[in-house]
Amino acid sequence: MPGLDDARFLTVQECALMARVNPMTIYRLIHAGAFDAVKVGRKFRIYESSYHRYLNAPVTPATDNHR
Repeated sequence: MPGLDDARFLTVQECALMARVNPMTIYRLIHAGAFDAVKVGRKFRIYESSYHRYLNAPVTPATDNHR
């Protein structure tokens, strides 16, 4: 987790809009541990650095199971 001195946070809705996905997808990724996030009251806040790190991770090519 990043240090709190320079921490910037994003809401679930902000992440969903930037990634062009449904907010439920972001919630699933939070619960799967893909993002470093904190719960403030009943809402989640995602560390901006964690969000960008996830998006910049290398993509694993899909396997060809159609043979």
